[in-house]
Amino acid sequence: MNLKEYKSRRMNDPEFAKEYEAIAPEMDIIRAIIDARISRNMTQKELSEKTGIAQTEISRLENGTRNPSIRLLQRLAEGMDMVLSISFLPKEELKSVQK
Repeated sequence: MNLKEYKSRRMNDPEFAKEYEAIAPEMDIIRAIIDARISRNMTQKELSEKTGIAQTEISRLENGTRNPSIRLLQRLAEGMDMVLSISFLPKEELKSVQK
């Protein structure tokens, strides 16, 4: 069984689905930070040097043990020569994107 199949099976459990959806925004932020950094071919150390944010802090952000402020996200985006974009989506739209 692969991860996608496992998740699909577990999502049938209402308690699991509720908890999964509760942490989805944090996971989306983590994935966005990692994807952006990798798309720029940057290591955590290089991003640290460009932003002045300690590499250990970037690691904590990426492993989910630290929640970033908007200001910190802006610094990360600037360090990667990117723009931070935050959006609110209707739940119906999000569900169709996730399928």
